[in-house]
Amino acid sequence: MENIIHCEKLKSAEDAIKWIRHGDHVLVGGFGLCGTPFTLIDTIAESDHARELTIISNNLGEAGKGLGKLLISKHIKKAIGSYFTSNRDAVKAWKSGELEIELIPQGTLAEAIRAGGAGIAAFYTKTAVGTQLAEGKEERVFNGERYLLQRGIRANVALIKALKADTMGNLIYSKTARNFNPMMATAADLVIVEVDEIVEVGTFAPEEIVTPHNYVDIVVLNDRYEKVGGEYVERHRK
Repeated sequence: MENIIHCEKLKSAEDAIKWIRHGDHVLVGGFGLCGTPFTLIDTIAESDHARELTIISNNLGEAGKGLGKLLISKHIKKAIGSYFTSNRDAVKAWKSGELEIELIPQGTLAEAIRAGGAGIAAFYTKTAVGTQLAEGKEERVFNGERYLLQRGIRANVALIKALKADTMGNLIYSKTARNFNPMMATAADLVIVEVDEIVEVGTFAPEEIVTPHNYVDIVVLNDRYEKVGGEYVERHRK
């Protein structure tokens, strides 16, 4: 723990989520449950601080896991993403009218977030042309082929998961747990990162750093979950 005392961006999960406001749009990293900021999600689910949230994420976790907890706690008003059928609770909530859903093809979602972080207002894509997902979207023809206009995505807050941060807030990730996390770090007004470990500046080689510290506003240390057999398992809490 002595390595974390000089990290000025370090806050408790409880203090970090106070920056999320009622009705905010929130980017949340993860693919399935891989690269998911479990501690931050659990802390929101246990609070009554911010509700009516629009969650922008690949999926809503699984039943009772990850963003699935936030769905059960009724913090989510709308979900924007690609694969929600991995969580049966999300399907039930949508069918009952308790949850709004906006589907975006996965590649388009990733590019929309990247565009939002790069200051690109919108782009054209062939994906979803001629499907129900094209309804209400502007269409243009380039070189004889039809394209849809997709707006770039930005959010009020991003909740992301990295493997380690140094005391300035530079981030490295664990393999495919990078997924949506690095691009989400560029596309929000406030970026809160959950990490497993904080190390001194200079520990990372420059080429190892994926997200530079200037994108990171708040660092939260994961003190609830441990990695067992490649998966994060909640520790028994007293």
